[in-house]
Amino acid sequence: MSLDAKKLGFIGTGKMGSALINGICNAGLFSPSNVYASDLYEPSLDALKQNAGVNVSTDNKVTVVNSDVIVLAVKPQILRKVIASIKDDITEDKLIISIAAGVKLEAIEDELKEGTRVVRVMPNIAATVAEAASAISTGRNASVDDADDVLAIFGSVGSSLIVPEHLMDAVTGLSGSGPAFIFPVIEAMADGGVFEGLDRNSAIVLAAQTVLGAAKMVLETNTHPGQLKDMVTSPGGTTIRGVRVLEECGVRAAFMKAVIESSDRSKELAK
Repeated sequence: MSLDAKKLGFIGTGKMGSALINGICNAGLFSPSNVYASDLYEPSLDALKQNAGVNVSTDNKVTVVNSDVIVLAVKPQILRKVIASIKDDITEDKLIISIAAGVKLEAIEDELKEGTRVVRVMPNIAATVAEAASAISTGRNASVDDADDVLAIFGSVGSSLIVPEHLMDAVTGLSGSGPAFIFPVIEAMADGGVFEGLDRNSAIVLAAQTVLGAAKMVLETNTHPGQLKDMVTSPGGTTIRGVRVLEECGVRAAFMKAVIESSDRSKELAK
C-alpha cells in the first residue's frame, strides 16, 4: 500500500505533534481527511481542526482504529501509560512510530503485542517550516518498506536519515535540542546589530537569514564548515576580529557542552 492510500494518526498534539501534523499536511503527503489526531487538551485539537483540517478526537482509540501509521507524540514519562491504553487496538497491520526522547525501541516493543512493527524517530521543531532534521531507527519487526515510509513521512518536513539506535541520544542532543541552542545565537547577533544602530526588526531578519544562509552553504556545497569560515576570514579583516572574540569566549566549547549535556539527559530518560 502506497503512502497516499494510508491513513496517518498522531497521539499527542503538543508543540512537536502539532508542528509535524501541520508540516506534513502542508507538504501534501497526506490528505487532511486521512490524518487523525487525539489529545486530552482540546484547544490544540481545535487549532489543528481549524488550521489543518484533520480529524480530531479526545479518544486515542479513535486515532488507532482509523490509522495505518500511528505516531506516538507524547512525553516519555507518560508513554507507557498511553501504550497500555491502546495496545489491544494495535493490530499487526499497523506501524507504530515513537518520537519520545530517550525511550528505546525495545522498551516500546516490550509493551506491545509480539510482532508489532515499531520505528523510533527524533525530529525537531523546525518541522513547522519544513526544515526538520529527523533521525530514524527501526525496530526488530520493522521492514525495509516501513523504513522507507518513515523516511518519506519525515522527509516531507525536512531531511531524514537512518542511524543506529545507540546513536539516538547523540541525535537528541544535537538536532533534537539544537534549535533551542541556535535561537539565542540569532537573538544575540541581532542585539549586536541593534547596539550598532540597526532597528530590531532589520537586525533579526539579517541575523536569521545569515544563519540560514550559512547552514545552506554547508549542506549544498558539501564543504567542511572550517573551510567555509576560512573563505570569509580575510587577513586582518573584520571577520577574523569577530572570530577571535568567539574563541576567547569559548563559544565552540559551550556548544559542544550543550550537545553533550542534552545527550546525557536523553540517556537518563531511558533509565
